[in-house]
Amino acid sequence: MNKLSIYIKISFLIIFSANIHAGDIAKGKEKSVTCVACHGELGVSVSPIWPKLAGQHESYLSSQLHEFKKGMDGQRNNAVMYGISMTLSNEDIDDLSAYYASLVKSIGITEDKSFKLGQNIYRGGNMEYKIQACIACHGPNGDGNSPAGIPVVSGQHAEYIYSQLKNFQASIRSNDSNKMMRNIVHRMTDEEMKAVSQYIQGLH
Repeated sequence: MNKLSIYIKISFLIIFSANIHAGDIAKGKEKSVTCVACHGELGVSVSPIWPKLAGQHESYLSSQLHEFKKGMDGQRNNAVMYGISMTLSNEDIDDLSAYYASLVKSIGITEDKSFKLGQNIYRGGNMEYKIQACIACHGPNGDGNSPAGIPVVSGQHAEYIYSQLKNFQASIRSNDSNKMMRNIVHRMTDEEMKAVSQYIQGLH
């Protein structure tokens, strides 16, 4: 068997395996009724304390719901989301994740006063304090990397982004691979976190 044949078969198996767990968008829309109160009609939350889900990677949404479902035994404990996720089956999680991933994300606006510092941190980091640039993982437009488990941050509420950076800093949230986020944010000041959160809100 030549290398091309092997490559084709492996590629087919990967695609086939991925599709086994692919959710049903139509069913996800039906099941999203209980999510609307916090996350909005089309996955765009009205309150800045709740994340926008529209356009987020399907695999990331699924992984976060499974983390919430672990409760105190997980690395992302949230009482509200724990109660909700406990009612969801694996199929429900797949369907909801597929639905929200299919929606069009919305982009906010960056405050002028935060733009320069936010852009500097996002695109260049702070080498003096060994703060890695956000662009290295989340990309120039904030679209993340689905296979690597890196979320879309483009257009996300600044207040929500800031709260998650603070959670990582305090290790309240610890589901970042190899402590990637925690190692970065523990060196960041509040001013830097707020500025980069504002920059991300208007990033597209």
